[in-house]
Amino acid sequence: MIRPATSADAAAIASIYNHYVTDTIVTFEEEAISAKEIAQRIAEVQGAGRPWLVWDEAGQVTGYTYANSWKSRCSFRYSLETTVYLAQTATGRGLGTQLYTALINELRRTKVHALIGGVSLPNAASVALHEKLGFQKIGHFKEVGWKFDQWIDVGYWELIL
Repeated sequence: MIRPATSADAAAIASIYNHYVTDTIVTFEEEAISAKEIAQRIAEVQGAGRPWLVWDEAGQVTGYTYANSWKSRCSFRYSLETTVYLAQTATGRGLGTQLYTALINELRRTKVHALIGGVSLPNAASVALHEKLGFQKIGHFKEVGWKFDQWIDVGYWELIL
């Protein structure tokens, strides 16, 4: 079931996210994030009137998605950066597609015009998800991130609503 995130979900979300922080290049954060920090992030996103959704399986959060500011300047207010993460045990079942679709559908009902997905490369699964949902690749920055003693490229995909 897809539902809005609450602060009670913060520990589960931190657990999902911290795998990507400590073991992958998917995010450029390098230190594990506390549940308290995740709760603050949820409050900031939702406080700005933006959705933060979770996939809840019998009371256990196994994935989440949200949209946040693309840039801080006022003129970018109708463009948002989107994010989706799944627990390792929840991949390959179409949950990412369902979560991301729910987020996009919620944002279609607002004044948001453009969604932007940044993808650390290589990441075939994330590229496939974005393109499956209609995002088009609009940019590729070479060697802009540094993690695990290596340079990492970042691609950007955009969906005009």
